Amino acid sequence: MRRIALGLISAACGTVLVATPALADSPHFLFATNDVNQTTGALTTSFKEVGLGTGASSIDITLTADATALYQCYNNGGNHPKARNKETVTAALIGSGAFRVRNGQTTGSLTVGPPGPGDFSCPSGQTLFLEKVTYSNTFVFDQGGTMKHATPDPISTGTIHVRV
Repeated sequence: MRRIALGLISAACGTVLVATPALADSPHFLFATNDVNQTTGALTTSFKEVGLGTGASSIDITLTADATALYQCYNNGGNHPKARNKETVTAALIGSGAFRVRNGQTTGSLTVGPPGPGDFSCPSGQTLFLEKVTYSNTFVFDQGGTMKHATPDPISTGTIHVRV
């Protein structure tokens, strides 16, 4: 009886020792932080993912975001006529890249946006400007499905007045 108990304990300990390395590979993002460029209106999300193990040399990371951009026309005097010459554009944006894995982790940044004006254009004598961009529902995820909600969210430029 004692031998059987000792055998079962030894087998259980062996299983735990063999299973431990598998538990070391538990990918998760430590952070995902949003920033908006006040000159271009682009969203950059910086991240760090750990727990990737030592088997992979690179990993694909994807950034998704919903974006709303306001475009307006201005005349040569720098005034915004009160006519119907402004447009709000909404788009789902996706950016991705391959990032090097070192010591079971990776750190990087992805940039998307702003969405373009689509078919919107200004009449003769007026110039198109990007006035504001807001990003929401921003997430980073890896090829295995590990995901992190990036913050702050939503994030906006405020008024930027960038010539298109």
